[in-house]
Amino acid sequence: MSGKQFKGHEVSCCIKYFIFGFNIIFWLLGMAFLAIGLWAWSEKGVLSNISSITDMGGLDPVWLFMVVGAVMFILGFAGCIGALRENTFLLKFFSVFLGIIFFLELTAGVLAFVFKDWIKDQLNFFINNNIRAYRDDIDLQNLIDFTQEYWECCGAFEADDWNLNIYFNCTDTNPSREKCGVPFSCCTKDPAEDVINTQCGYDVRAKTDAEQKTYIHVKGCVPQFEKWLQDNLTIVAGIFIGVALLQIFGICLAQNLVSDIEAVRQSCLFT
Repeated sequence: MSGKQFKGHEVSCCIKYFIFGFNIIFWLLGMAFLAIGLWAWSEKGVLSNISSITDMGGLDPVWLFMVVGAVMFILGFAGCIGALRENTFLLKFFSVFLGIIFFLELTAGVLAFVFKDWIKDQLNFFINNNIRAYRDDIDLQNLIDFTQEYWECCGAFEADDWNLNIYFNCTDTNPSREKCGVPFSCCTKDPAEDVINTQCGYDVRAKTDAEQKTYIHVKGCVPQFEKWLQDNLTIVAGIFIGVALLQIFGICLAQNLVSDIEAVRQSCLFT
């Protein structure tokens, strides 16, 4: 082979550093989400009593930060280090993990479309469980208040769903001052009020249905969410399609980089 110059495969620097740069952002964001979640649990004393994680009847919103943060951290680490060190194992893991997430998202979307009534029932059950635990966790309380304020709703299907909560139910044996009431987030807002009246929902469900409409939002959050989804279907569909295309693009880039790395290593064995 004297006098001849062998031209082998080369790893694409553009693909390599694009994957590295994109995933280091995910890696850092994942660490930030995990740090926020751990800080929140620390503030609530969960880290000093791990068993309390399962004590709450409803959803602890901190779990969202922990799960999303963990997924972003793992994906970001595998893609970032895999691209930088040209580690085919990590890059293949990144592709497979991203592919599984894409498949789960696709499956969830199909099931949600096919079993709409079942999903509605599960959403109703989920919201009612969280209504029961409304006063048990400040993060859950803030999440429910935000949801009811944003969608201008009250309860899962109606304001009387708040009878499920021991502080708001209308039973004669309930000693709470909030008896037959609803949280302030159910109240209709007065534009002239600068300060939120947190007692605006007191005794409101003891009034007639016609009177209630002047004080609180009487529509449930499940139908209001359905309405919001229908009104913003194009935007929601566009976001899901964009995320799906981004995932497919990431998988293709990682597979191309793996092919380049393996081709370079293979060519080195024959030179």
